[in-house]
Amino acid sequence: MVKKTQKNDKLDQSSHGRFVSLLTKDTLGLVLAGGRGSRLKDLTEWRAKPAVPFAGKFRIIDFTLSNCINSGVRQIGVLTQYKAHSLIKHLQKGWGFLGGQLGEAVDLLPASQRVSEGSWYTGTADAVYQNLDIIRAYEKSYILVLAGDHIYKMDYGRMLAYHVEQQADLTVGCIEVPLQEACAFGVMSVDEDHRVHEFNEKPDNPKPMPGNNAMALASMGIYVFTTEFLYEQLIKDADTPTSRHDFGGDIIPSVIGAYRAFAYPFRDVQSGTQSYWRDVGTVDAYWKANLELIDPVPELNLYDKTWPIWTYQEQLPPAKFIFDDEDRQGVAINSMVSGGCIIQGALVRHSLLFSQVAVRNASQIIDSVVLPEVNIGQNCKIRRAIIDKGCQIEDNTSIGWDEEADAERFYVSPEGVVLVTPDMLHQNLHYVR
Repeated sequence: MVKKTQKNDKLDQSSHGRFVSLLTKDTLGLVLAGGRGSRLKDLTEWRAKPAVPFAGKFRIIDFTLSNCINSGVRQIGVLTQYKAHSLIKHLQKGWGFLGGQLGEAVDLLPASQRVSEGSWYTGTADAVYQNLDIIRAYEKSYILVLAGDHIYKMDYGRMLAYHVEQQADLTVGCIEVPLQEACAFGVMSVDEDHRVHEFNEKPDNPKPMPGNNAMALASMGIYVFTTEFLYEQLIKDADTPTSRHDFGGDIIPSVIGAYRAFAYPFRDVQSGTQSYWRDVGTVDAYWKANLELIDPVPELNLYDKTWPIWTYQEQLPPAKFIFDDEDRQGVAINSMVSGGCIIQGALVRHSLLFSQVAVRNASQIIDSVVLPEVNIGQNCKIRRAIIDKGCQIEDNTSIGWDEEADAERFYVSPEGVVLVTPDMLHQNLHYVR
């Protein structure tokens, strides 16, 4: 059994900041970014889910990486596998600003058959196991395992401090979710001290949390491990032939009871209410989370200077709105419009436009998310849609008004959101021989 860290029962306010900063400097962040995200349908046909654009100018992975930087976790490994080219390109362009001379870096850890030939990552735990030789070289006391495909802002330093104060071997970040939705998560049962006594990955009949039969305590896919303890469990799991080599399905359930595992509720420090967190893993959830940002006071504040979201950003001119004639005006109402966009005598209403989108004369974009480098022709009507990067929408096109016609050409979600990609338009941006 791993030797416990000495508990700090009474950390006064004057030393707490220094205490946390020492912990974050002694922590390695590992971002699991190898998954396809198949529930996003054609949005992940040519890119991994963490590389999917989000919020007008970012990629999904930028939120996890920004949390690390803002928390003081400055040594980060990103584990990639599925169609990782756009993700790797983005990381190289946007995340090379860390000071290597200070030991700060975002290192790429692609599946590279380090254990045996033909051995690709078979699960989240296996991805970390296959890089143990690299991870050991960092010589950190704590490992922070993160998913690279969720949208949230979180100070990991507080979770690390909680982990040490509880003398924990493992700490799991958690949120409260409605019981009927909990079957999509790892669900925990805890005692009054938040020690985990049971963990079930995506159970058919999730158990409610104590004191609230309508809610369940769900894992965020965020784990803090004491390093030597993680090594022991990964090696043990790798030697178990029946294991799926997954953190939620195998590692976490196997240590409950025998070791000290705690749940860390993700709550706002000031109000005590649950903090913003979104799994944008479906077309409907992705569309909704993007359009939530347009609200007058959105739950996710992208304008917070104390917690910036970092990314790679091209040098683009400001958005441009042209024509103010009686019969044609370039207008965007209740919308977010990124740099390089040109709204030419068209109407954009309650929509989010990524960079370098052009909308031509007499077109209407309503309740839609338009990814970068899309060209929308004249007299088009688009509603409740997601238009993927690079699409060229021909003049007089109608999308989102006739579900039956849309379903013949595009993907229509359960809630009626239309996903349009270049491949669906027979515009082959990707060539495979």
